[in-house]
Amino acid sequence: MELKLEAVAQTVAGQPWLYGLDLALRPGAVTVLLGATQAGKTSLMRLMAGLDKPSAGRVRVDGHDVTGVGVRERNVAMVYQQFINYPSMSVYDNIASPLKLRREAGIDARVRELAAKLHIDPFLDRLPAELSGGQQQRVALARALAKGAPLMLLDEPLVNLDYKLREELRDELTQLFAAGDSTVVYATTEPGEALLLGGWTAVLDAGELLQYGPTAEVFHAPRSLRVARAFSDPPMNLLPADAVAGGVRLRGGPLLAVALPAAAGAGLTVGVRAAALRVQARPGALALPGRVELAEISGSDTFVHVASAVGELIAQLGGVHAFELGAGITLHLDPCQAYVFDAAGALCLAPPYRRAA
Repeated sequence: MELKLEAVAQTVAGQPWLYGLDLALRPGAVTVLLGATQAGKTSLMRLMAGLDKPSAGRVRVDGHDVTGVGVRERNVAMVYQQFINYPSMSVYDNIASPLKLRREAGIDARVRELAAKLHIDPFLDRLPAELSGGQQQRVALARALAKGAPLMLLDEPLVNLDYKLREELRDELTQLFAAGDSTVVYATTEPGEALLLGGWTAVLDAGELLQYGPTAEVFHAPRSLRVARAFSDPPMNLLPADAVAGGVRLRGGPLLAVALPAAAGAGLTVGVRAAALRVQARPGALALPGRVELAEISGSDTFVHVASAVGELIAQLGGVHAFELGAGITLHLDPCQAYVFDAAGALCLAPPYRRAA
C-alpha cells in the first residue's frame, strides 16, 4: 500500500495534537514512529487507519483520497498496547478468524505456524481470559499477521511483555515483516527498538514530524538536537562549547578539531552518545577527567555518571564493572564521535560520519 499524508493536522478541543505534516510511507517497508509519550504517534496512526478524520490535510491511499473514509471501509490490521481479542473464541479461532473470513485454504497450517513463531502454540485450545497479558498480546499480534492486510499498524505492541520475550519477538517480527507484503507502521518510545527493526524511522516530538528517513541515517545524522535527543537512550550528553580557531572548544575542556560552517556562531552544543565514551585511552582520543557520582548495572551494561569540568557525563560501558563512588575517573572521547549543534539546537552542524577524521 502507498500511503501519503499531505499537510495533515489534528486539533482536539482547541488543542493541537498534530501540527501540519507531510509523510509518504515506503510501500512494503517498515516505518517506525519514534517519540516519547504524547509525541503524537497514536494520533497519527488513528488518522492512517481511518479511526479519526484530520482537522486539516488529506490522506491518500494508492493515489486515492480517503480522507474521512472510516476504518471499516479500509483494509487495515491494528494492534495496540492493550490487547484486543474475541473473548468467547479460542486462541486458535482468534488467529483463524481473518483467514476464515477470506475463506482461505491451508488455515490450520497457517494458524499453527504463526502460533509457533509467537510462542503461543501450547495455548491454542484456551480462551484469551485463561492467558497472561503477554500471551494475550501475542494472540492479537498473530491475528493481525494472519489478516495479511496491505497496511499493518502496531502501536507499541511489545510494551507489556517481559524483556526476554520482547527481544525474541522483535527478531521474529522483523523476519515476519520482511516475508510479508504489508506496509508496516510500528510505534515505539525506544530508540533501540527502532534500530533493531531497521527500515525507515519518523521521529515525532510534541505533535511535530522532525525527520523521516532510513533508520540508520536518522540515527547517525540527526537534523537537530530534538531528533538526537529522541534517538538516544540513555540521554545524549550535551556539553556547552564555543567555535574557536581550529574547531570547537568544550567550555572548561579540550579542543575538538572539527570543521564548521563559516556562519556557525559562537555558542554551540556538543552532543556525545553515552556509548561513545570509554575508560580506555585510544590514539587521538580526548581525556575528560572527573569523579564517579553513580554507577548502575543494567543487563550487560554499566552506566557510569561522572561529574567533570565540561559538565555531567553518562558513559555506557559494555560488561559489568565496579566503581567506587567519589573516585577519580577519566573518560575518553574520539572527536569523530561527537555531534555539534548550533546555539539553538535547531541544526546539526557536524554529524560524526560526515566529518573527516
